[in-house]
Amino acid sequence: MFVKSEPFVIIISSPSGAGKTTLCRMLLQNDPLIKLSISTTTRKKRPQEISGQDYVFVSNEEFIKLKNANEFLEDAIVFNNYYGSPRKLVEEEMNRGHCVLFDIDWQGARQIKEKLSKDAVVSIFILPPSLVELERRLRARAQDSEDIVQLRMQEALQEISHYHEYDYVLINDDLENSLKKIRSIIETKRISRQNISRLIEDGKFLKN
Repeated sequence: MFVKSEPFVIIISSPSGAGKTTLCRMLLQNDPLIKLSISTTTRKKRPQEISGQDYVFVSNEEFIKLKNANEFLEDAIVFNNYYGSPRKLVEEEMNRGHCVLFDIDWQGARQIKEKLSKDAVVSIFILPPSLVELERRLRARAQDSEDIVQLRMQEALQEISHYHEYDYVLINDDLENSLKKIRSIIETKRISRQNISRLIEDGKFLKN
């Protein structure tokens, strides 16, 4: 049973290897009222990917035009490719009664918080049990060179340094337990006074 409430944005961030992607997938499978934000990108489409389902694929010129028109809630350049979260798609999902999940880093989270009202967002930061465990997980992937592993560890420290910008911080030492905590956070948000007030007053999601 899911509580009827005003939809909101769920931001989940973590350093690479902390389990964020897996937890997001589990959350989406367990809650039909949550939908994943689909990013727009200039990256070349891979054979198995479907435009509009995995990403919305556009040219550099199209992306810049959208960015200049303030069509993104957040955007970034990753490995020389543009990525952005379309404002329109998020609004459409929320108008359908869905919460929208963002699997993004601290920079994207900060941009979204600047553009959305405080009551329309709940943010969660996922930590690994320890840095030693994080490095072990990265090495267990057996897909990166030593230089890449060390680079990811440096990036992890940078990401972790922004944990204080989030509403909640969880240590992921067990996936099922972490999922339960995330679901509890979301249910608490759904029945919070601020969120119910937004439902009653029919307030706006986005700042003008």
